[in-house]
Amino acid sequence: MFNKILIANRGEIALRVIRTCKEMGIKTVAVYSKADAESLHVRFADEAVCIGPNSSAESYLRIPHIIAAAEITNADAIHPGYGFLSENAQFSRICRENGIKFIGASPENIEAMGDKASAKQTMQDAGVPTIPGSEGLLESLDDAKKVANEIGYPVMMKATAGGGGKGMRVCREDKDVEEAWETTRREAGAAFGNDGMYMEKFIEEPRHIEIQIASDQTGKACHLSERDCSIQRRHQKLVEETPSPFMTDELREQMGQAAIRAAEAVKYEGVGTIEFLVDKDRNFYFMEMNTRIQVEHTITEEVVNYDLIKEQIKLAAGKPISGRNYYPKMHAIQCRINAEDPAKGFVPSPGLITDYHAPGGHGIRVDTHVYAGYRVPPFYDSMISKLIAVAQTREEAIKKMQRALDEYIIEGIKTTIPFHQKLMKDEQFRAGNFTTKFMDTFEI
Repeated sequence: MFNKILIANRGEIALRVIRTCKEMGIKTVAVYSKADAESLHVRFADEAVCIGPNSSAESYLRIPHIIAAAEITNADAIHPGYGFLSENAQFSRICRENGIKFIGASPENIEAMGDKASAKQTMQDAGVPTIPGSEGLLESLDDAKKVANEIGYPVMMKATAGGGGKGMRVCREDKDVEEAWETTRREAGAAFGNDGMYMEKFIEEPRHIEIQIASDQTGKACHLSERDCSIQRRHQKLVEETPSPFMTDELREQMGQAAIRAAEAVKYEGVGTIEFLVDKDRNFYFMEMNTRIQVEHTITEEVVNYDLIKEQIKLAAGKPISGRNYYPKMHAIQCRINAEDPAKGFVPSPGLITDYHAPGGHGIRVDTHVYAGYRVPPFYDSMISKLIAVAQTREEAIKKMQRALDEYIIEGIKTTIPFHQKLMKDEQFRAGNFTTKFMDTFEI
């Protein structure tokens, strides 16, 4: 087992990793930018190293600074959390070259799953359902039109190196393909330095349902059931829950086995997530693999009573997985509390938190790094807290979440708490009738 782990991240996920390390008897090192000098992960780690100024490009994304911090503190492993360098193949490779264990995917895994076109081919070879589309990258506009007519409109044109909703266009006729061919390639080239495009059948009334997997160094994998992440805005998740209200026992078994095949096909090591789109007829299609811990790992932990960060560390240390699949025994919902003003289009709202009171009670979990007197910096992601409610049933979990949201006090800045309060009262949400397009018509 590791003696000391450096956490190459900030905020609540850094604090989350520190807590599990302490329980495992492992020393911790926090790294921080000048803007995060007063953050709780700095206070609770055994050691802390400033790695640069406020900008993430000059601190949390600066690989030489992080490696240097690991070397001067004699850390033998680095946990990247999520975001930042967690899916950076170069960082994973540099850790390996410097004799530091990267608690995450291998550079080979990250590269194999990071390119969407090659990932799709890998999944097809493994017998995992994929969305009908082009064979590899599109070579020309004429090629794009031909593929669109073969698989049938509507189609989605996507950048192979895309992410976060960028480099994507829905096309419902040839004219749309002509326009998307130029605009989407230009956008992808500017955002990702790669203008390669591919095409897929556009799935209508889709659900975004993902399967949590864990796999050891022998390549053996198991799954920990599903999470429904369909409530999202501009491809950014707002609320997650498990089990999915759309799930059946048969579909869960099919998707779980497909996720295991996906992980074993690439000899995956660690914890990860296989993300699927599920259509209205419950046909499911591979979307992508996240080769890291997810923001929403919390709700899986709550329904299966399983510390995923601990499992991640154990797998990185060469321990075997338990070998059995896990299924939800409870129902859990997570609301992402962001420093944003939902009344003004979710515009960021950084600033000083003047008063703070976290909800509590049976079945409530709060993962956060903020407190009264904490100044939310404008330089990073706006998520400041994750509020999780767990209960015997979905109806009880929603009621528990409503009560917790009413208790949650964060003053001095705007937050998404009012949005979540309204969502929990929405009849369609309460009935489980929603898709990834839910937010297009939801009135805030």
